Amino acid sequence: MYKFGLIGYPLSHSMSKVIQEAAFESIGAEGSYEIMETEQEDLISRLKYIRANKFNGFNVTIPLKVPITLFLSGVDNVANVVGSANTIKVMDDSSLFGYNTDVYGFVEAIPEEIRKEIENSEVAILGSGGAARAVGVGIAILKAKKIDFYARNIINASEMVSALRENFPNTQMNCKQIESVKDLSQYKMLVNSTPIGMRSKAMGLSPIDEDVVKTMKQDSIVYDIVYNPLKTELIKYAKKHGIKTIQGLDMLIYQGAKAFEIWTGKKPDVLKMKIAALEAMVD
Repeated sequence: MYKFGLIGYPLSHSMSKVIQEAAFESIGAEGSYEIMETEQEDLISRLKYIRANKFNGFNVTIPLKVPITLFLSGVDNVANVVGSANTIKVMDDSSLFGYNTDVYGFVEAIPEEIRKEIENSEVAILGSGGAARAVGVGIAILKAKKIDFYARNIINASEMVSALRENFPNTQMNCKQIESVKDLSQYKMLVNSTPIGMRSKAMGLSPIDEDVVKTMKQDSIVYDIVYNPLKTELIKYAKKHGIKTIQGLDMLIYQGAKAFEIWTGKKPDVLKMKIAALEAMVD
């Protein structure tokens, strides 16, 4: 019987338990998935709990994706480039090995025709945390010409951008104050990697004003990685002004499916995972 879980804070909005239980069912396996609210100062005690209770693996969400790397025996290539991990496998000797499935989930959720449009284009990313790093790597992999990170903490953003530039020298990267966002007409895609708009965090708010969103061209895309609620204020603004949108649920499903495969060696049914999440949200 498998034993997985999720650590981070807050977690009351999380759909991870729902989708991972659907993954168990889709392969005919028995397992549990525990939601473990964990603030940054409690990370060490939480890891002791995970080891003592013989978990096989666990997911990591904000604000722990970067701090968790200090406790890992190793990471995969993607987590190494991103500088954060969201999927941890507990090895036979109780050591922790980290993976980043956020990049995979982020890219996989983008329709093929839109991926082609991103090549040689300019993209704006809101945020500078662990999720922003994964999004930046995903956009760089899709060969964007330029990425502008808009953040409140310019020092953190500058460190992140410096690290990413080393791995993706062909993509120009800059960091700017999020308060300076006034005109988005140059960008093919805008990605929100902040938790603003998330249920239990800042639901009903948008990281940028509607007047700024409507400066985007009609053939551009707004991608909000917040998945609960399905339609964030940012997504509503984009739809109101005829801008294409990508909602965060697919990213969650794809990254979760990849994590499940890492833990079990088996591919779950992605559609069943998505249906389970949608049904839970309706309830």
